[in-house]
Amino acid sequence: MRKDGTKKGMVVGSGGQRRKQLQGKGPTPPKEERPYHPAARKAKLAARAAENHSRGRVAGNRRKAGEGETAETVLGRNPVVECLRAGVPATALQVAIGMSADERVAEAVQLAADAGISILEVQRGELDRMAGGALHQGLALTVPPYAYAHPDELLEIASESRAPGLIVALDGVTDPRNLGAVVRSVGAFGGHGVVVPQRRAAGMTAVAWRTSAGVAARLPVARATNLTRTLQEYAQAGYMIAGLDAEGTVSLDEFEMASDPLVIVIGSEGKGLSRLVKQTCDVTVSIPMAGPVESLNASVAAGVVLAEVARRRRIG
Repeated sequence: MRKDGTKKGMVVGSGGQRRKQLQGKGPTPPKEERPYHPAARKAKLAARAAENHSRGRVAGNRRKAGEGETAETVLGRNPVVECLRAGVPATALQVAIGMSADERVAEAVQLAADAGISILEVQRGELDRMAGGALHQGLALTVPPYAYAHPDELLEIASESRAPGLIVALDGVTDPRNLGAVVRSVGAFGGHGVVVPQRRAAGMTAVAWRTSAGVAARLPVARATNLTRTLQEYAQAGYMIAGLDAEGTVSLDEFEMASDPLVIVIGSEGKGLSRLVKQTCDVTVSIPMAGPVESLNASVAAGVVLAEVARRRRIG
């Protein structure tokens, strides 16, 4: 069929088009191939974990640092020495030329040399510029951005362990010392990793690394773009989501969780669990108090619950 008054070639007519539209779409695909089916989401998680494993993204390997993050500078003789003692992964130690040296400076230089960290002698004015007016005492340590794990990696690491999965998620904890203390407790009581939100929460700074007493070198810390969605994915993978709350529905003494994969969610120091995260939890758990204390510090609460979980798993 050709349209009158045009130079174009033949135009496809309607013949056969309507008959094709009436044809069926074939058999129903299996549940793993339906985008909105729970089995498809589980299959997607398993495929992503397998891909991560094939790329070597397991605990202990260095991962790509988050976008937009910059290196951190630790200033002062005591903080620098403490970071080097804790094994914080630094890249350079800056030492001011002509400063009076003491045992802390000597120890910092020796620790940096033993760890293969570059030692640079710089003018005091250069250190003043780096410090931005803060006290540096002639020493500065450059720490690159922490390379976070992906939340799915924690599921993979837990699946390769003989013990039931145990993950701690922090909801809005802003003190890096609390984060470091939680990482230390998770490592001490057999946990498989820590998850922190990407925004409005403490990150793995040099202070957090130092507080972890070196455990951060062995235990992965994952960063979640959306903590609520990550907890939902963990629940789909078979984990029980238990949030710590002063007004929890069950007491820690009554909570049965030792044999199941478990995610313990700990709220911020002041506000506790956020509304959406609390709604995502399968259960909220309170820690019984014997004295007139309303709540515990976030890292202390984490240590108490992790110790109880480890105790119950030991006795079966």
